[in-house]
Amino acid sequence: MRNAFGLMLASVVSAVVIAAVWYWTSAPRADAAAPPQTVDARKAEPLAVAARPAAPREDVEVTAALSAPAPARPAAPVQAKCANPDALGVSRVVVADTTGGPGFGFQQYKQLDFLAEKEVVLTFDDGPWPTTPSVLKSLAEECTKATFFPVGKHSTYHPEILKQVYNAGHTVGAHTWSHAHLDSKKLTEAQVKEEIEKGFSAIKLAIGAAPAPFFRFPGLQHTQASREYLGSRNIAMFSTDVDSFDYKSRDAAQIVNTVMTRLDKAGKGIILMHDLQKHTATALPALLRRLKDGGYKVVHMKAKVQLETLAEYDALLVKDMKLPAVASRPVSSVIQTVTE
Repeated sequence: MRNAFGLMLASVVSAVVIAAVWYWTSAPRADAAAPPQTVDARKAEPLAVAARPAAPREDVEVTAALSAPAPARPAAPVQAKCANPDALGVSRVVVADTTGGPGFGFQQYKQLDFLAEKEVVLTFDDGPWPTTPSVLKSLAEECTKATFFPVGKHSTYHPEILKQVYNAGHTVGAHTWSHAHLDSKKLTEAQVKEEIEKGFSAIKLAIGAAPAPFFRFPGLQHTQASREYLGSRNIAMFSTDVDSFDYKSRDAAQIVNTVMTRLDKAGKGIILMHDLQKHTATALPALLRRLKDGGYKVVHMKAKVQLETLAEYDALLVKDMKLPAVASRPVSSVIQTVTE
């Protein structure tokens, strides 16, 4: 009996020893990983990003340049949708780099032939004038664009009208300060420069923005010196391909016939008109229809960069006009109708 009990006790002791040895050799240590948690118990963690080999310095710089946000640009004016499904419209818009003062219009400048057959550029000289809004209305009804060459002095008479031209999306250049013919021997070099620069300063004052570096000589008369000066200022010179001779026409019908006869012969070109001529304003709706019916297409010219006027002529203009500060405000902000 005693021997049996001893054998049993020895077996129990052996089992305890074996269990202890197994525990110390197999059981996880305190620094071992904790048992896996359930999905509900586990905290959300960001997804790991796959490791990528380091790019060479050049690749990093190129990638940074391409991925960098583009610099902010001023919002382009929103053009109203054309309400006329059969409008003449604008077939294409071209941007002119005026570096060096290029010339356009084969009557005087024959180097740059950029118009295709049946393409025209509409241009108007000598405004702004009370007849100009009628011209703008006709252009708007045909959803088309033109380039205007206003006289500086006229721009001081009717700044609000010229602002309408600019706000309608037309290109605004200049046509001297007083419409002086710059080939006159009576003008000194300084006076020629003043006619050009003061004209542009007056345009800037009227529209409240930099004008296009586009210029047309009054009477298309110039000298080598005046051309070289415009070139030094990177101002493009405009002549013509089709002269309407509207200033000597007896009525609107004659203007239409003159333009179309000359244009059909030339096949394309820059058309010269005057927005201060009453007959021109009257003729324009019929002329634009004739262009449309004849298969002609309008090209709208813009400048790559606008002209930075010279501060001395900006100041000279204000001084000569004896402008008070209020003169820079639009008429509508000074005078309001309170009763009728």
